[in-house]
Amino acid sequence: MKGVVINMKKTIMGIQLGDREEEALEVQRLLTEYGCYIKTRIGVHDVESKSETCSPIGIIILDLILGKDEKIKELKEKLDKINGVVVKIMEFNL
Repeated sequence: MKGVVINMKKTIMGIQLGDREEEALEVQRLLTEYGCYIKTRIGVHDVESKSETCSPIGIIILDLILGKDEKIKELKEKLDKINGVVVKIMEFNL
C-alpha cells in the first residue's frame, strides 16, 4: 500500500551448526520448546554430489513472530550456550 507506513519489526534468526550430528538434537529440542514463537523455519545444508553425503555444517533460518522479544532473547541465549552453534539476529522495520 503506497504511502501507508506500517510500524512493524520483522525478526529473522540465523543458526549455524558447526557439527550437525553433535548439535542437532539439542538445537531441535530448543526449537520445539520455542516452537510457538517460530512462524517459518528453513534448513540449509550442502550435499556433496560425488559422495552423496550431507555436509556436517548446517544453517537454520527462523522467521520469528512479532512482539515476543523476551522469548526470542531467551532462545538466542540458550542456543548460544551450545558449543559449535553460532546465532545471528536480523531485525527489519517494516
